[in-house]
Amino acid sequence: DVQLQASGGGLVQAGGSLRLSCAVSGITFDDYAMSWIRQAPGKEREVVSCMSKSDGSIYYADSVKGRFTISSDSNTENAVFLQMNSLKPEDTAVYFCAAHAVFCTLQIPEYHYWGQGTLVTVSS
Repeated sequence: DVQLQASGGGLVQAGGSLRLSCAVSGITFDDYAMSWIRQAPGKEREVVSCMSKSDGSIYYADSVKGRFTISSDSNTENAVFLQMNSLKPEDTAVYFCAAHAVFCTLQIPEYHYWGQGTLVTVSS
């Protein structure tokens, strides 16, 4: 049974930081790329960051480059993190962790597994 559970969201002032965590079970990072995907109010979901162990690739959306960092617990392979610094009001969204077979993709419908989402609210 595959489970992804995101946590760590909350309310933070602009310029602050949050660290999101995604507890992963039932899949391995050898077989699945892990992404953080967000959905802001009234907007479509977008891939914020993705990492693939298979080809060593890491992706960041232009809007978060230099501010967000994706990482994983490589020892146990049961957690993925998103360190978010210098947060802006436009980062306000529900953040989901999601898994796609092997490689990263920006195609939202192709993701196989999703967590439940955690809300990040950045006040100005």
